[in-house]
Amino acid sequence: MELPHTNSTSPEQLNDQEQVRRKELQALRERGIDPYPSKAFPVTHSTVEARQAVDAAGEEVADNPALKGVRLAGRLMSRRIMGKASFAEVMDHAGRLQVYISKDSLAQLGDEEGYEEVFKKLTSLGDIIGVEGYLFRTRTGEPTLHVERFTFLAKSLRPLPVRKEKEGVVYEEALSDPELRYRMRYVDLLVNPEVRETFLKRSRLIQTLRERMNAAGYLEVETPILQPIYGGALARPFTTHHNALDMKLYLRIANELYLKRLIVGGFQGVYEFAKDFRNEGMSRFHNPEFTMLELYVAYRDYQWMMDFVEESLEAVAVALHGQSSFPCGEHTISFARPWRRLPFLQAIEEFTGERVTGLEIPELFAVCKRLGLNPDPKSNKGNLLDELFGAFVEPKLIQPTFVMDYPVEMSPLAKKHRDQPGLVERFEVICNGKEIANAYSELNDPIDQRERFEAQLALRAGGDEEAMVLDEDFLRALEFGMPPTAGLGIGIDRLTMLLTNQPSIQEVIFFPQMRAEG
Repeated sequence: MELPHTNSTSPEQLNDQEQVRRKELQALRERGIDPYPSKAFPVTHSTVEARQAVDAAGEEVADNPALKGVRLAGRLMSRRIMGKASFAEVMDHAGRLQVYISKDSLAQLGDEEGYEEVFKKLTSLGDIIGVEGYLFRTRTGEPTLHVERFTFLAKSLRPLPVRKEKEGVVYEEALSDPELRYRMRYVDLLVNPEVRETFLKRSRLIQTLRERMNAAGYLEVETPILQPIYGGALARPFTTHHNALDMKLYLRIANELYLKRLIVGGFQGVYEFAKDFRNEGMSRFHNPEFTMLELYVAYRDYQWMMDFVEESLEAVAVALHGQSSFPCGEHTISFARPWRRLPFLQAIEEFTGERVTGLEIPELFAVCKRLGLNPDPKSNKGNLLDELFGAFVEPKLIQPTFVMDYPVEMSPLAKKHRDQPGLVERFEVICNGKEIANAYSELNDPIDQRERFEAQLALRAGGDEEAMVLDEDFLRALEFGMPPTAGLGIGIDRLTMLLTNQPSIQEVIFFPQMRAEG
């Protein structure tokens, strides 16, 4: 069942079910019942805690004082009316619980009309109610709340989509259209429990990473989202205007350069879960607003960071799945250490059979042509190598792999390799055919950094809109001295996709960007 309207509706646009609910609303008010009361309804149990209380009571259920005076609140999700009594299901944040409500029980407490005139006639699925009574077990063993009082907390004016199941198997999804699901995530979360579970796992993933960094003594910080100069990545920014300062500002594409300023300022390790914004295309793997974890640790290098990433992501897998391996599409991914460490140029040669080490631009163009690629004639050396890697290597790396030691042309913020001229100390983690992390031994030589920025400016002048701009204040910070530093960026959205077996980034973002309705 799809929802009939996506926008707010005027009374003349309401369908039959919506008109019925508006009439119920009016009837409640005419009876002196506030469908949206102001008074709080403090609960004593969640649905899960109520079940646990019944289980803990064992055989001692009848007249057990621990099972009396139970108050819980939630959304009415199903009901079976059987004359003078009904069974229903109430759903809260924790789960669902069966409730039993009868005419006699309410009448004994003075509510003569509560069952027949209010519960049966003026209550609909989706309404939010508060219930109070005692817990018992039905003859089939189901923990149930015997309702002695019930209260309206919020009347639902739109019907929920219905999820159809038989013997525990879903044969018709409640809300299957992806666009409707993303646009109305609040409904998606109500009727599709596996969606809620995905976001609970996302939260657990972030919390596990945060706990590891806090335990290591690193400081969680916040850096500007509005920046006068955007930097730290190769991307196009969103722009805005600050009226009071009368200046153009950019939504950050990365927080890297600000975190490095904090390392200059004397912190040993800093990290941030940051919202970044890139004005680029949208796909199953790209959303213009996304979440990154960035970490910078003084007196460390990229070799140390590989060990830290292995340990941290294995811990995340265990936290979410109870073990280091998990399903992802048609594969089983294992985050168990150690992971393969594969040099970038060697990876291209291994998967293409073409030697690329030491080749210059004309020779790389020839390699691309032989392999069936048609690169942009303006491509530089880094672009050509990246195109080869993206076409022939990245899709084939299924298990987590450290691809390391990139050409200097591809990494304007990474330190030159200590042993291999022309390369930098950088790695990416590739898993299931996609990058999920990027890290460097950070460039802390201000002279070298200025030359790299100037090379980026030359690329920009040649038409590369994603080339970096020169940040004089960041260079000034480096001139005060930044210690040797290891830096890391992890794409939280892609990591969540991987660990929750989701095919699209929109499935792991509560409110992904959508086209305007209409």
